[in-house]
Amino acid sequence: MQTRTATKTKTIPKARAVDDTPQIVPPRSGVLHVIDATRYSIAGFRRLMQETAARLELVGALAVVAALVWRGSPPAQWIAAGVLFAVLLAVEALNTAIEELVDRVSPEWSLTARHAKDLGSLAVGLLLTANGLFFGALVFGLI
Repeated sequence: MQTRTATKTKTIPKARAVDDTPQIVPPRSGVLHVIDATRYSIAGFRRLMQETAARLELVGALAVVAALVWRGSPPAQWIAAGVLFAVLLAVEALNTAIEELVDRVSPEWSLTARHAKDLGSLAVGLLLTANGLFFGALVFGLI
């Protein structure tokens, strides 16, 4: 004796085709454009904070703030520290974008992809050096 189990199948109507390609949305103007740009920047910052290096750089920035407070630094030093840190995070974001793009367009190993990633890393390293020199000069009272 053979038992038969009933299975339900769901059919999807083919009344309209589904287009899964991304649609380009024209930019809005005026204040709405600024709101959209702010939203994109916040999304970029959230993505950047997924990177260990960026989170460690934030910890480093806290150390610089502590040194600025400890030394009773004038506003010019606060501004210099803020600019150095902002440039560091900007370059870190660009480096992350380069790595994302390289991984997307060249998932296999290539010398060109390696060079692109190494150059992005060099840019971050140079700015870390500049920030470190500033921090050292601040701590040792050279500035």
